[in-house]
Amino acid sequence: MRTPRPSSAKADTTAASVAQRLSWYSRDAHAALDVVGVGAHFPGTSLLFDKSRDARRVSTTLLVRPAPAGPMRRRLSYRATARVRATCRLSGWAAVLVLQVATAAVAQPTDSSTVRAPGSTALWYRRPAASWNEALPVGNGRLGAMLFGGVEREHLQLNEETLWTGGPYDPVVPGAGAALPEVRRLLFAGDIVGAHDLFGRRMMGVPYEQMKYQPLGDLLLTFPGHADATDYRRELDVDEAIARVRYRSGGVTYTREVFISAVAQVLVVQLTADRPGALSVAAELRGARNPAHSNYGTDYFQMDEVPPASLVLTGKNSDYLGVPARLRHETRLVARASGGTVRVEHRTLRVSGADTVTLLLAAATNFVDYRDVSADPAERVRAALVGASARSYADLRRAHVDEHRGWFRRVRLALGGTPDSVRALPTDERIQRLATVPDPDLAALYYQFGRYLLIASSRPGTQAANLQGIWNDNPNPWWDSKYTVNINLPMNYWPAESGALGELVQPLERLVRDVAAAGTATAREHWGARGWVLHQNTDLWRSTTPMDGPSWGAWPVGGAWLMTQLYERFRYTADVAELQALYPLLREQVRFLLDILVAHPQRQWLVTAPSNSPENFPAWPGNGPYFDEVSGIELQARTMTAGPTMDMQIIREVLREFVEANARLTMPPPGAPPATGTVTVSANSLQADSALVAAARAAIPRLAPNQVGKHGQLQEWLDDWDELEPQHRHLSPLWGLYPGSEITPDGTPALAAAAAVTLDRRGTGGCGWSYAWKMGLRARLTQGDSAWAQFRALLSRSSLSTLLSLCGRAMQVDGNFGATAAIAEMLVQSHGEVLRRLPALPADWREGKVEGLRGRGGISVDGAWKDGELTGATISSRVARTVVLRTGGRVHVLVRGKRIGVRQAATGTASFAMAPGVVYDVRPVE
Repeated sequence: MRTPRPSSAKADTTAASVAQRLSWYSRDAHAALDVVGVGAHFPGTSLLFDKSRDARRVSTTLLVRPAPAGPMRRRLSYRATARVRATCRLSGWAAVLVLQVATAAVAQPTDSSTVRAPGSTALWYRRPAASWNEALPVGNGRLGAMLFGGVEREHLQLNEETLWTGGPYDPVVPGAGAALPEVRRLLFAGDIVGAHDLFGRRMMGVPYEQMKYQPLGDLLLTFPGHADATDYRRELDVDEAIARVRYRSGGVTYTREVFISAVAQVLVVQLTADRPGALSVAAELRGARNPAHSNYGTDYFQMDEVPPASLVLTGKNSDYLGVPARLRHETRLVARASGGTVRVEHRTLRVSGADTVTLLLAAATNFVDYRDVSADPAERVRAALVGASARSYADLRRAHVDEHRGWFRRVRLALGGTPDSVRALPTDERIQRLATVPDPDLAALYYQFGRYLLIASSRPGTQAANLQGIWNDNPNPWWDSKYTVNINLPMNYWPAESGALGELVQPLERLVRDVAAAGTATAREHWGARGWVLHQNTDLWRSTTPMDGPSWGAWPVGGAWLMTQLYERFRYTADVAELQALYPLLREQVRFLLDILVAHPQRQWLVTAPSNSPENFPAWPGNGPYFDEVSGIELQARTMTAGPTMDMQIIREVLREFVEANARLTMPPPGAPPATGTVTVSANSLQADSALVAAARAAIPRLAPNQVGKHGQLQEWLDDWDELEPQHRHLSPLWGLYPGSEITPDGTPALAAAAAVTLDRRGTGGCGWSYAWKMGLRARLTQGDSAWAQFRALLSRSSLSTLLSLCGRAMQVDGNFGATAAIAEMLVQSHGEVLRRLPALPADWREGKVEGLRGRGGISVDGAWKDGELTGATISSRVARTVVLRTGGRVHVLVRGKRIGVRQAATGTASFAMAPGVVYDVRPVE
């Protein structure tokens, strides 16, 4: 998850992580390295780097060699040494490396790696977007744009990930924790109203709210005389990460291609026509303000022309909640045309009579980190444009597509059963049909669209994906478009590991490291505890205190949930280096949890107090509507409680992970690969933690257990209360089933049955992310048809025509990410040593093929099925291990065509030992 700077020492890495290893962000530097002609975007290729450098030059010898074959690794046959000479122009924020590569010979991949991924990979429409909610998203993790596709007037709404309101601030209230003993006393005495009010008056952070994610501006393109268009098509190709618009007007076919390059760090618009001299366009670059929470003295923008062919937008963000605005931003548009004329006048860029036009747009702020805003946005923009302007459109496009496919094509999914006539329909028409007509291929497209969104909104070195990814047009967005931790932020990263995009979790790790540093003071002052805490929400400035009001803010396990998400990285990779990097964060979170747990005065279980079960209302006697003095609004009911089920599940998971991590680092298992990277945990440190490990072990059996209630349901609270809102959108008590792992149909069948009752009682309603969570839960319960029904309901009831999910009226990407992860869960599940293939296959998915899905323990899985039955699979592992396959029948396992010994069990499992990098071919016995 870490993104180390390249050093002068030799480093061995994989080509799949070239972009991560060779693109780095620091306080004031970003460099992008593009290896031309070597195919460094191919996964599964080993690279050796031997670097010597001085302040201005880099000389690199690059050795490309085949990696051990695996079922999802492209079989590459490189026999070449590429000597790479690079000049490094350091210019503040950006260092542009221009490489010249000479190779003796570079062989082509011997399989179909260069062939388009199977199944539909394009969203397309017969008309332009009528509103922002119908526009198509493009992004590179840092910059985002929504393409409307208008004919006479194209609109690209722009975002830059670090443009938020306010500036560095500290919401911690010294001594707030002095009220904690009385809050607990009132809570345990049954005076929940008194506990709620006291928490609101004494323990909230100041300000009570946090900062807001902001739109950057708009790029408007006007095409005179294009009113009467025919043969219109607007599309987003997720395999190429390119959006297109094509139509005919006046006997000419016009095409636009739009993408945002992670290699060049610019937005690129290419305009072409099939008749020479037919292109004329006027471009405007407009800013955005927040009139509701700003004034002209503190929040402004300015639009200027820069002859001969450039526009520039400069501005400043908004003050908010008394926090002074500290961000400055710059956006610059440059044009180059083949044929015709280019000029700027009256803040408009005009191109007339051109054959082709290429527009390059770069944008940046002065944000460095949550404490530092000392960067120079103008220099960042200049450096990006210098690098991009030196490249042709064809080169920019090729580098962008290759880099994107290096991530995207790690996984392929084809679901049969959709007629070609249906696959040929526009995406919005397919969505409308799905409620009544099966369309498995649309689910495959949705899965890959979700992976596309993660690639487009979260890259190593960028900020984590927020509620809307990076796409927001509203200066006062719903829920401020922040990082909501009680489901939404973790869900954004659910598909990363199984979808072979684990490196894209690095921005989340970066966020957690920031909030761990900021949350130390919050833990001390608000809870009287060691370690660090994060509550329900955070923002760009890493606020960690309780916020919004006690109904939401009195929830101390947000940091713990995020630790379980990061720990999944180690579970999937089995890489001790990942564990070493994570261990200090985990240890300090455990200190906090052990310090805040208290014994329930009646039951004697260890519980959190106060807390809530997000964001549900328990039907304790007298709970109901009230006016909240903190938020200043009428609320449905109070949520405060002690020891809710989800808290206990999360804390058990974290404590067990800490005990496991300490043991693994003290004595790695046989066959584990050696740790790479910086060793962050010493043997002395591990030994010094022995008392903390013992305390964690002792606390686990004392935590309040899962309980089955009067309806046969898994209880949400310590007391067997009903819900005031029976079909509440949150599924909090089911966390231990999914995304957690302590409840499974095989290991804890009684609890799994109770979880199913709770899920049934919740119904099918909710919002986009709620549907997605229910999909994952149904998949874990091996209820494939029910998961598929939730997916169809998600698309028909809580999604846009672009497949983007909705939360109420707001677009939110969490539903997309949650449903993407759930589709993978329907095909492959892994817990401990057990690997389940096709555990929740719906009846409609009668045949299909998947390549590249990942399982815990370093596993990669390919598989194909027909008539609902597995026809074959290949499995490999990056570490030595024993795998237990839940097969449902007898299987043969072959290595290089020869059968190996397999232990078959009457329970329908087959187990065998795996060696690193070896491909195991699993075939059912006829």
